[in-house]
Amino acid sequence: MTTKAKNSTADFDVVLVGAGFAGVYLLYHLRKHGYKTRLIEAGHDLGGVWHWNCYPGARVDSIGAIYQFSDPELWQDWDFNEKFPSWVELRKYFHHVDKKWRVRKDCQFDTRVNGAEFDERQRVWKVHKDDGETITCRYFVPCLGFASKPVIPNFPGRDTFRGVAHHSAHWPQYGLDMDDKRIAIIGTGASAVQILQEASKTARQVTVFQRTPNLTIPMRQKKLSKADNVQMKAHYPEIFETRPRTFAGFEFDFHPRTWAESSEEERKATFQEIWEMGAFNWWLGNFNDVLSNPAANRAEYDYWRDQTRKRIKKPELIELLAPTDPPHPFGVKRPCLEQHFYECFNQDNVELVDVNKYPIDRIYDRGIFSGGKEREFDIIVYATGFDAVSGGMTQIDIKGTDGRNLRQHWSKGITTHLGMAIPDFPNLLMSYGPQSPSGFCNGPTCAELQGDWIIQFIEDMDQKGVSRIEADTEASANWARTTIEIADQTLFPQGDSWYVGANIPGKTREFLIYPGGVPTYLKAIRKEAESGYPGFSQMT
Repeated sequence: MTTKAKNSTADFDVVLVGAGFAGVYLLYHLRKHGYKTRLIEAGHDLGGVWHWNCYPGARVDSIGAIYQFSDPELWQDWDFNEKFPSWVELRKYFHHVDKKWRVRKDCQFDTRVNGAEFDERQRVWKVHKDDGETITCRYFVPCLGFASKPVIPNFPGRDTFRGVAHHSAHWPQYGLDMDDKRIAIIGTGASAVQILQEASKTARQVTVFQRTPNLTIPMRQKKLSKADNVQMKAHYPEIFETRPRTFAGFEFDFHPRTWAESSEEERKATFQEIWEMGAFNWWLGNFNDVLSNPAANRAEYDYWRDQTRKRIKKPELIELLAPTDPPHPFGVKRPCLEQHFYECFNQDNVELVDVNKYPIDRIYDRGIFSGGKEREFDIIVYATGFDAVSGGMTQIDIKGTDGRNLRQHWSKGITTHLGMAIPDFPNLLMSYGPQSPSGFCNGPTCAELQGDWIIQFIEDMDQKGVSRIEADTEASANWARTTIEIADQTLFPQGDSWYVGANIPGKTREFLIYPGGVPTYLKAIRKEAESGYPGFSQMT
């Protein structure tokens, strides 16, 4: 087995960025294959998003049974305490992984990569860190996830607020006391939903500033006993074999029938059955035409609306939280899972402000001025989302062979090959990047499938004596076109979501995630490998 190219002067064979599922998986397995590997992480611990997301109520929206690595060495003696684990439990899980895989010894924490460029003469990447050191590697592999660049709108006066203010992704690691506090939550995404559910229990007042209602789905959370874990583990091998065969890498898949071909009785019975399951079954386990057939999608929304309205006790909030007509097709913005979100608004200490009617004019020293009214707060939570999917990559000054950085290359549209490689950026591979399944795929599933392919790719190049590889421009244009063409067959482009970059002013509107599903994606990347990587130029 070749583990290093001849005459390479690089410090490392591979430098990874990001210590989430993808980075940890690649580090462990690259090392097992004999590659000298270093992982650089901006946080001070493993976990990726589960290091940064420590706000109250933060938890994963996939069940723990599938939200883990498939290695039996890890799961045989690991039990989850809840069906949908919290950030606390997921941090413990990563510590468990480290105890078994011993990845920490090859990680550098509290360090950001602020730039990188490819040295054509030596055929290595020069990776610049914020501690002033530059290291070199043959392969540069960012594993940044789709939510690594938080954004806060430029509200006038934001810096004048004298209270405590944080983006949900920059929550203090030491926590934040919300008892008897007046709290503003700007936004209604997943973090807003989860924070509200916790803050409303003890806060004096919580005010949610909503632009678009979140079409949330019941989580159906439950505690897990030792016996529950034993019972689940009996099915783990089957579950892990199933993940790559389902659209989103879950333990379930879309219903085998379409809404269109079903009778009215079958539609009602199926909706009721899936609704009781809750979680993402309602989104990605429903009739297989709900994301492409407008009539099916409207029926799905109407069922959701009617069930949800039963839980809203204040008549003036019904149309704001569960409108008669959908604000967008159901599921074209990522829905989130809730436990008692709508019940929170029934409480006297929770207020909802419609910013379409009462826009946020400015932030002032004591709070928020909205719709001509001053509201005083002790804490402002910016649950305002991310420059998703591509933002994590473009925030680093990664320069291509023409001297332009990635932000410049992608300013008028993203092109990648297979969502893992980029023209003009040789020997750079991404995990969970743009035009890969990323946000439509269970994280650990994607980490393992892409990770295995990346390792095979590097080994195949080494066996052939290739020292420089680069995604072909035409192959990348074809992949970008394929991504868009598949998306155009669905209802997804009708939503102004982060899937299309619509939440970031000035960002090119384009579909950022490969929407063909995990099995189709897996078939494409395996075909690339089996065919000798025709979508790449290769130089010895």
